[in-house]
Amino acid sequence: MTVDRSIAPAFQIPDQIDFPKPLQRTLKNGVHLYFIPTPEIGAVKLEILADSPAMLGKQEKKLLAYFTLHMLMEGTQSKSSAFLDDFFDTYATEVEVLSTFEHQGLSLLTTKKHFHTVLPVFRELLTEATFPEKELAKRKSQKALSLSIMKEKTGHRASQLFRQELFGDQHTYGQIADEQDIAKIKRADLVRFYEKQLWTNVEIFLTGNLQDEDLEWIDRILGDLPVKEKKEMPNHFSNSNHMRIVEDRENALQSSIRIGCHLLPKSHPDYFGFWVFNVFLGGYFGSRLIKNIREDKGHTYGIYSSIGSLKTSDYWVVMADVIKENREEVIDEIYKEISKLQDELISEEELETVRNYLVGNLLSNFSSAFELISRFKSVHQAGLDLDFYKKQLEYIKTFEAAQIQEIGRKYLSKTQMVEVIVG
Repeated sequence: MTVDRSIAPAFQIPDQIDFPKPLQRTLKNGVHLYFIPTPEIGAVKLEILADSPAMLGKQEKKLLAYFTLHMLMEGTQSKSSAFLDDFFDTYATEVEVLSTFEHQGLSLLTTKKHFHTVLPVFRELLTEATFPEKELAKRKSQKALSLSIMKEKTGHRASQLFRQELFGDQHTYGQIADEQDIAKIKRADLVRFYEKQLWTNVEIFLTGNLQDEDLEWIDRILGDLPVKEKKEMPNHFSNSNHMRIVEDRENALQSSIRIGCHLLPKSHPDYFGFWVFNVFLGGYFGSRLIKNIREDKGHTYGIYSSIGSLKTSDYWVVMADVIKENREEVIDEIYKEISKLQDELISEEELETVRNYLVGNLLSNFSSAFELISRFKSVHQAGLDLDFYKKQLEYIKTFEAAQIQEIGRKYLSKTQMVEVIVG
């Protein structure tokens, strides 16, 4: 039988998706390790993550965690920064800083062949960093220059002001660092944070072609890591009436816009509904905002809406850089598109287009073991498991226009929006 390749195969939504659950081990020091074996891949990725000061209810100097983490590669008690750079390059290994609002740590990406060689050296970064004064001064100078440059970028500044208004300027998430904050950082601060607080409530996420004996060896290397356990103090935020924040720049050709609010957590029954509402509005390249403000009016190259992830409550934001003269019209059109989704039922054609997009996008997020462990980590840190994605697929298959309309009405009110314009 000859296949007619001029006809695309019919799109089929899978009945269900089954994920291999990570294997969980507990190291000698009580640290939980989550492992997904990848027999077909010759790479190994290990991430070690701890709670940020904000998750522990602690107030620290601004940028303290940033400098501590970025100084770990500047030398250990037995190895110089030059040696470390050359060593990891020689063994085709990448070491990267991991940092979010709620977690911080390091990742190691290497080959299975070299894993046993590089992990002991990686281990030294976790407990034997020396934070040389000369390198710290250089890092501070570089960061000050970076802040000065980024301050001139309207998009960066708009995001800063949005976070500050959304979370409050007294909260870590809303604080804006400047050159004075950099000057306040001392080597003693880094040493104290490194020794007393950095490795608190640690978890390890691992993928690779590894066997039981490899996991036992990891326990020998990392099982004596001196970690701390402290009760988390998750942050709870709520919406209130906000004033618009405008920072005009006479010479700017465009304005950066941020509009958003606090949202419900991933564990909430309405989460999937709002997630779908967001996709219709501005969550993919065929969204309402793209078609209206980019394609029809030509006011911007890109505009999108997204959901930021936090443990107790996510947040939602629309982001765009637009021609300065059209910024008020763009903001009006954003609210018009929100209102349309709240007041008018979505057509069957658009409904099915987005449904098919969501299925394809969801499945593409699990095309490799590295992505699987990343998705697991995302829901695990929110107190959930991989069943979250099974429920997400089921919602995608069954949601109706009226559900999306109702959820949009329920959670998006103009009076609760943070509005920021810079430029």
